[in-house]
Amino acid sequence: MNSFERFAFRILGTYVGKKRDSYSSLRNDLVTARMKVPFEVYLSTAFLYSAIAAIIGAVVLGILTYLLNIPGMIAYKGAVPDAVAALAPYSLFIGTVIAVVISFAVIGGITYLVFLIYPSIVAGGRRRNIDATLPYAINYITAMSTAGIPPAEIFRQLGSSPIYGESATEARFITLEIDLFGKDLIDALRLISATTPSLRMKEFLQGAMGCISAGSSLTDYFRTKAEQYSLENRQTQKVFLDTLGLIAESYVTAMVAGPLFLIILQSIMAILSSSSQPIFLYLIIYLMIPFGSLMFVILISSMTPES
Repeated sequence: MNSFERFAFRILGTYVGKKRDSYSSLRNDLVTARMKVPFEVYLSTAFLYSAIAAIIGAVVLGILTYLLNIPGMIAYKGAVPDAVAALAPYSLFIGTVIAVVISFAVIGGITYLVFLIYPSIVAGGRRRNIDATLPYAINYITAMSTAGIPPAEIFRQLGSSPIYGESATEARFITLEIDLFGKDLIDALRLISATTPSLRMKEFLQGAMGCISAGSSLTDYFRTKAEQYSLENRQTQKVFLDTLGLIAESYVTAMVAGPLFLIILQSIMAILSSSSQPIFLYLIIYLMIPFGSLMFVILISSMTPES
């Protein structure tokens, strides 16, 4: 913990400790994300950061509203009740107060929401990384098991290999449970399988537990899972490439041929109508094309598997 987290926990830890049952999903996300911050400390920090961001944002926006006289820029044409009209001389003060209150609630709420969803985002990234690296990690495990290395030492060696990403991180936590907390291998596998964000890793660890408990050959199990996950990876890559081809065709149609046709059509219509402000043409060029392209980039990025 840094000094700010300790300060937040010192002033809010008691209050946050009473909220554990209300934040069960957040506690689970913190565990699956392997974030090295206790729940009480994290939530205390979230509350304090949200309050500070809300206060700073409210003060800044309140000052800007007052100095720029933003309420005075609002003109209403029509009949208004006498009570509202009587408040016209105080519009600057009332508008500033409203801006401060709204900005305080919005900025504080957004900051707090970011803190709540951040662990789930980290856990999702870890899940994708584990799913991508697990087949290669199992091949490494299979090679060591074939050489006759004990299972606990196999996971210890895997955990010390950074090239296997988050799969190695899960193996390090298995070793930590064995070496630091004195658990046997089955209990360590059970605990990590219950907290890992990857269903693939969960299935693999549970299968290893079953083999160890039944006295079956772990080498044969590792070899079978390595072949299974390698086949699944090839199938996933094939599906991704087919989907990518479909998206490419959609992009050409929606963001190249379509806008080009609309630009030509609108240009001809603007010439025929002698319009000096072809609004629809501006919308196509400055909004539809850049934002549409950005959406395609985000779509492809979100569906691209981890390398």
